[in-house]
Amino acid sequence: MTQGRVAVDGRPIDSPAFNVRPDQRVTVDGEALPALQPVRLWRYHKPAGLLTTASDPQGRPTLYDRLPPSLPRVMPIGRLDLNSEGLLLLTNDGGLKRQLELPATGWVRRYRVRVHGQVDAKALQSLTGGVTIDGVTYGAIDARLDEQRGANAWLTVSLREGKNREVRRVCEYLGYPVNRLIRLAYGPFQLGSLARDGVEEVTGKVLREQLGAKLGALVGAAPPAREGRPRASGGTV
Repeated sequence: MTQGRVAVDGRPIDSPAFNVRPDQRVTVDGEALPALQPVRLWRYHKPAGLLTTASDPQGRPTLYDRLPPSLPRVMPIGRLDLNSEGLLLLTNDGGLKRQLELPATGWVRRYRVRVHGQVDAKALQSLTGGVTIDGVTYGAIDARLDEQRGANAWLTVSLREGKNREVRRVCEYLGYPVNRLIRLAYGPFQLGSLARDGVEEVTGKVLREQLGAKLGALVGAAPPAREGRPRASGGTV
């Protein structure tokens, strides 16, 4: 800053306290800063067998091996582990990613879960008050028995925190190991009829309807995305 490399409307500045208006042009070494990209969001139907990460030392396939090359640099919001499938939200904006991953956002994650065992509906009901497993406390979980099919059963599980492998750990704690897990919804965004491996952008109109003032606050809040694809972060299930 003190070297005069940064200029606003052609005038070098020497203080980090300088306030820049949206209509002013900022340059570094004579080059204009990249324009801020609009906040964008996509729905992706992740199949089982993909890692939600940029690369894997073991050479296993990742999310980025399957996304269409026409997609810009994107980051997953939350995670789905290797054997989980269903809705994964993708964004080009770090601020939106952080906002939607926060438990304080309060968005419900809803799953269709197949477990092994004869399910006791009362055991599922006990999860509404939360549960502590191996020192980890999980908040209220709404788990309902949809159908018992022989030695397996289908459940609908809804939660708000999305801690690491939460659904699998809680079901195993009850004695019902998970053998299939599909995320159906993340807040107001639904998997719906999106085909496996399908990607569909959420329109700006829907983003504004669902995020409201939060979306406006994010504009310009995060720096432009750098080249390359990052490792994912956030809870897995």
